[in-house]
Amino acid sequence: MPILLVPKIWFSWIIILILSIGMPNVLLAQDSLRVSTADQNFEAIIEDFIQNRELDDPDFDFNTLLEHLEVLQEKPLVLNRASKEDLQDLELLSDVQITALLNYRKEVGDLITIYELQAVPYFDLATIQRILPFVRIKGGLDDFNVSIGEMLYEGKNEIFVRWQRILEERKGFTPLEEGETGSRYLGDPNKLYFRYRHQYYNRLSFGLTAEKDDGEEFFAGSNPQGFDFYSAHLFLKDYNKTIKSIAIGDYAISFGQGLILYSGFGRGKGAFALNMKRGGRTLRPYTSVNETNFLRGAAATVRVAKNLELTAFGSIIKRDGNIISTDTTDLEEAINATFSSLQTTGFHRTPNEIEDEASIQNISFGGSLKYKRDNWYVALNALSNNFDRKLTRANQLYNKFLFQGDQLTNVSFDYGYVYKNYNFFGETARSDNGAIATTNGLLIGLDRRVSVGILYRDFARDYQVINANPFAETINGFNERGLYIGTEIKWDRNWSASAYFDTWQHPWLRFGVDAPSTGYEYLVRIDYFRKRKSNVYFQLRSETKERNVSNNETRLDILRPQRRTQFRLHFSNIISKSLELRNRADLSYFDDQINPQSSGYMVLQDIIFKPTGFPISITTRFAVFDTPNYNTRIYAFENDLLNSFSVPAFYLRGTRFYINLRYKGIRKMTFEVRYAQTKWTDLETLTFFDGTSESLSTGLNQIDGNTRSEVKCQIKYSF
Repeated sequence: MPILLVPKIWFSWIIILILSIGMPNVLLAQDSLRVSTADQNFEAIIEDFIQNRELDDPDFDFNTLLEHLEVLQEKPLVLNRASKEDLQDLELLSDVQITALLNYRKEVGDLITIYELQAVPYFDLATIQRILPFVRIKGGLDDFNVSIGEMLYEGKNEIFVRWQRILEERKGFTPLEEGETGSRYLGDPNKLYFRYRHQYYNRLSFGLTAEKDDGEEFFAGSNPQGFDFYSAHLFLKDYNKTIKSIAIGDYAISFGQGLILYSGFGRGKGAFALNMKRGGRTLRPYTSVNETNFLRGAAATVRVAKNLELTAFGSIIKRDGNIISTDTTDLEEAINATFSSLQTTGFHRTPNEIEDEASIQNISFGGSLKYKRDNWYVALNALSNNFDRKLTRANQLYNKFLFQGDQLTNVSFDYGYVYKNYNFFGETARSDNGAIATTNGLLIGLDRRVSVGILYRDFARDYQVINANPFAETINGFNERGLYIGTEIKWDRNWSASAYFDTWQHPWLRFGVDAPSTGYEYLVRIDYFRKRKSNVYFQLRSETKERNVSNNETRLDILRPQRRTQFRLHFSNIISKSLELRNRADLSYFDDQINPQSSGYMVLQDIIFKPTGFPISITTRFAVFDTPNYNTRIYAFENDLLNSFSVPAFYLRGTRFYINLRYKGIRKMTFEVRYAQTKWTDLETLTFFDGTSESLSTGLNQIDGNTRSEVKCQIKYSF
């Protein structure tokens, strides 16, 4: 991009920004659309999630993250009867706010009107507006005697069919040239998705999900049955006072604070500084297409006594693994071959990927016994993982304390206790080698406007676990010790602020870090919210962590603190009942104390047009980015098709454009199409890996050119 073009882009963006803020208020009708604060809150949560996970978990699937909110729009949650788990399932309230609401109901009695929420401590105007579409004050008692037949007859059916494709030709779909060795994708470049689901509110759910990634075969080769991945589930909740939930097929289990098992969406550090406590229901249906983050079998939660609940589960599933090949034809040795790691990408496009497919059988079982009272609970959890082959990791020093073998057992104790404005929680876990991991936290409501959270974690370097997902710097659940402090302040009806500081150390080596290391991170965010009009926030985020640094004068890579700092200014403004504008500017800096400091920026403009009384709605974005390398990358949430999300990382120099069209002119049907294109102005050949990479080099996703274009189409049919 020519340097002279940058001031023009900034000038154009500033003009648009001034117009979007300064539009006369007379354009706003009394029933004008509210700022979609719920959507924007989830956007921030997902952006933070991706940025925290980075290379650790690039394949997390968000496709069904907000499904429960769609159900609540049809049958809102009754606040006067909602349990703590119900309120946690909203994903829109902090535990401080949930505790405040439950205490208010206990001390004052049932809410009379929705406006009474303003009297509940820690509930500001933005929070109330955020939850309004999904809650109500009164409602009839749930009928536990609704028959399965009634649920089947009165439930809602949905069918999704989606197709998507990258338009440019990639190297993996071209034939091998003469004399060239290597592999190619065996399937076509189309990505296909199908889902059927029947749902009776949040009580009954069953369905089938299927997906084929681009490059995978379809009704051929390794997939003669059609799609590469199938998932089916049957889930029944609150059938009666004894049976709390039953799951058959694919399901998700989450225990405590995630030290032994947490297969749901676990938030990380981010703008919502007090969302550090894991919670919600233990057992959930699984309807996503992530091919690793679920269990397959049967599970149930039952009430065994007045205050006692038991969850038990069993699972048998085939997982992808790197089989360690042997140079022998001996059948017994081949059968007893080991594997070096579990694969999590879910891709089966090349002969090597297909060889790893479903090569490991994982049998797991366990349970949780929880005793609950009004303001406290304790639970005992257990999990056993068994593999039909032994896990033998690479002979690297950072692998010294990691689990190896074919059987691993974990047990844990978790608790929660609420006393007035104090909310204590935590979990302590043990692996069968005797190592301990513990995390303990406290949420405090200091007064009606100020809340504070503190969390300390200590995961031994030799604590062994497979399915952990705690609130921490890394998701592994071992080899970390740290202290997190967060706060949220509500100054008045319009202004609020949040901040956190987290410091940690890793007692042992990690991949890419060849010595014990330390780090710290902080974030400050200031929000201005104007009812039915606008939302503005400024955010500063800085992270410093020790990593290996190359290009130094020593013969070996050495550890140096690497600092990433990002600034963001974001505006959302409703111009009319049908039109909303969103503007954003991001600045990013990186310094490793050896190589020259680098910096970059991104500016974007979103237009959201949803005319009333007209069947077509439009969402579009134009963004300009200029960052010199992957270290200065900037993440930006993108609106996508229904039940689909994307959070690309922008780096190098270029532009990004997308447009989503949604048509609802036919009863019970929704048609959607999306076109997106990224153009790099200083590249001739592009290579995109199935995750993230610090360099653009050779690979099967290489494109001869400087653009990457993608088109998606989707049909939703409800009946």
